[in-house]
Amino acid sequence: MSKIRHVEFLTNILFNEIKYKLNNTYIWKREKENMATTKKATTANKKLDSDRLISLYMDYVLENEHAPKTVYKFCKENKLQEEEFYNFYGSFEGLEKGIWEKFYLNTVNVIEKSPEYPGFTNREKMLTFYYTFFEVLTANRSYVLFTLKKDPTPIKNLEQLKGLRKNVKHFSKGLVAEGNKDKTLKFLQQPEEIFSEAAWIQLLFLLKFWMDDNSAQFESTDVAIEKSVNTVFDVFDNTPLERVVDFGKFLYKQKMAK
Repeated sequence: MSKIRHVEFLTNILFNEIKYKLNNTYIWKREKENMATTKKATTANKKLDSDRLISLYMDYVLENEHAPKTVYKFCKENKLQEEEFYNFYGSFEGLEKGIWEKFYLNTVNVIEKSPEYPGFTNREKMLTFYYTFFEVLTANRSYVLFTLKKDPTPIKNLEQLKGLRKNVKHFSKGLVAEGNKDKTLKFLQQPEEIFSEAAWIQLLFLLKFWMDDNSAQFESTDVAIEKSVNTVFDVFDNTPLERVVDFGKFLYKQKMAK
């Protein structure tokens, strides 16, 4: 799937769904800063759920340029009871992992809304996933850059991605399992664990690339996504070997028929 086709896919079919979904989970990028005060007052009257809690947390870290010191102070500032926070997350670390889970779920919900998606090849599904995922990240770029750079030790910043890793591997395993159904010979089937781990490493590479990307509309990241996905699928593509096996079976049948 080319980037142009993906843009049409999102624009013509799913743009309203993306905007609606992200607005309702409070992680859509603010477009009107002069409405911030009104929005905050309105939000304060809404029933607390995980989405609103995430919104309050993201607003806090972006406005203060640091994470809250304690759950108590965070709740007091937002006129919440401390136990309300713990109804959803046991700590700020758990909440941060929950934000990445929301990014993933929004991505999957968006792409699965399209009637075209089931007809895509696995390569196109992977491309669509990455394109959409990074559009979600771009809508929340300020927060993502902050949270992945807040600790001077990079490995500590990646701890919040544990849940995302599990989800991405599950998604890619599903693609492999689907593709393996058409392979009658077991040794031609793609290894789910290896492919899913490769998909996760690929996402980490693309995430770092996107964070450092200074191109307009992050066009360089789009190119990196397409090239990297095509490379991974080419590495795992057994089509040439399958053709050799099919040709061998054909020759064997021809010989036995004589």
